[in-house]
Amino acid sequence: MNLPNIISEMIKAQNEFNSSAYANCFTENAEVYDEGKNHNGKTEIENWIDKANKEYQATMKPLHYNENDNILSAEASGNFPGSPIVLKYHFQLSEGYIQSLKITG
Repeated sequence: MNLPNIISEMIKAQNEFNSSAYANCFTENAEVYDEGKNHNGKTEIENWIDKANKEYQATMKPLHYNENDNILSAEASGNFPGSPIVLKYHFQLSEGYIQSLKITG
């Protein structure tokens, strides 16, 4: 699967539970939408993923990437009901970083 480097870096950071490295994949004013909530800016994104890592311990296994729409389908496994599940990660990229990410079921 041919993923943009920044998405590969985000997946690696997620699978290592490295919240700081995860947040560094995003632009300063990036937005993440997950579980009905928006998280704006790198600091909020780092706090959100750090809390999620501690609570869910979720890892990602990429399944398919739609290059035209920048949508990654990945299996998420962790400490949550229904694990594993397939989630869709909708990316907007900007200058080699993630500008926005929307996670849907």
